[in-house]
Amino acid sequence: MIVFDLHCHSTASDGVLAPRDLVERAGRMGVQVLALTDHDSLAGLEEARQMAGNLGIRLIHGVEISVTWHGHTVHVVALNVDPTQPELVKGLAGNRGGRAERAVRMAHDLARLGIHGALEGAYGFADNKELIGRTHFARFLVERGVVKDVKTVFKKFLVKGKPGYVVHQWAGLGEALEWIRAAGGQSVLAHPGRYQMGKEKIRLLLEEFRILGGDAIEVVTGSHTPDQVPIFAALAAEYDLLASVGSDFHAPGEGGRELGRLQPLPAQCRPLWSVW
Repeated sequence: MIVFDLHCHSTASDGVLAPRDLVERAGRMGVQVLALTDHDSLAGLEEARQMAGNLGIRLIHGVEISVTWHGHTVHVVALNVDPTQPELVKGLAGNRGGRAERAVRMAHDLARLGIHGALEGAYGFADNKELIGRTHFARFLVERGVVKDVKTVFKKFLVKGKPGYVVHQWAGLGEALEWIRAAGGQSVLAHPGRYQMGKEKIRLLLEEFRILGGDAIEVVTGSHTPDQVPIFAALAAEYDLLASVGSDFHAPGEGGRELGRLQPLPAQCRPLWSVW
């Protein structure tokens, strides 16, 4: 059986491994088809491609796009994209442009709680300063001793309704899907079980995603519990969407799943790679 992992991150966004080291680790974990999907960035793909070629791993060019949908932030993974396509490149640059301003607002919010130095601390964890994000702030909060681990950060901070969360306008869902189509790729709604929006709104999101031309949803992913997998397998079938798998790996031991260590898709799913 071929081992797929179609969602992971390097130092080009908020992972801790350089692209070459990420691919090397994936190879040691038995991954045969790997997608590098950094947040709003294609910068790590060339380095990853070179290492993948050395190891005999099939590398899928990918990116995880931040999207604002009805006041919620959701993520769309793009796979098999042309990383030189102008519409995609321009769109991602626009998404990245708002991250620095958001980081300042997040740091100000944390300072009101008495947590000072968050902006400088978060940037200290960001190899790619243009891609400063919540995970960098999370690592700062762990280092400072505010919480014990990154997983706990996202229960107490940086999420809607908690300190450090700021409203931000990313690309629209339709925009992001247009960029992906223009670049010849497939679109995957990432980790749908993570979104705190209720069952009815999840259904609305899936319906709109499908109508706008979305291709697949992540059924098996690092943040889905075993109980959630059959739920999203059934929803994929109901909305005539393909199914994808991805660890959403960021760092060794940081929570979530190890590269390639994913359960198989349920039998009723149509894998995304079946159309490749």
